[in-house]
Amino acid sequence: MTTEEVLANVLKALEEIRPFLNSDGGDISLVEIEDDKHVKVRLEGACTSCSVNQMTLKAGVETTIKKYVPQIETVVNVL
Repeated sequence: MTTEEVLANVLKALEEIRPFLNSDGGDISLVEIEDDKHVKVRLEGACTSCSVNQMTLKAGVETTIKKYVPQIETVVNVL
């Protein structure tokens, strides 16, 4: 998968998860993709103070991104 394909598929994954975050007053944005394997995102809005945001990040965001781009190894939230 090319770097452009990785970017396009990560963005598709974020579009899939965004409505769920929006429904709780949150959002997400892509910060960076390193080496086509490591994704940095920024949880925004209500997600920043939510007590279960790490669970959302791992169970929701990371799972969805890996569905679109199986080669992704890590997804982390950056402030």
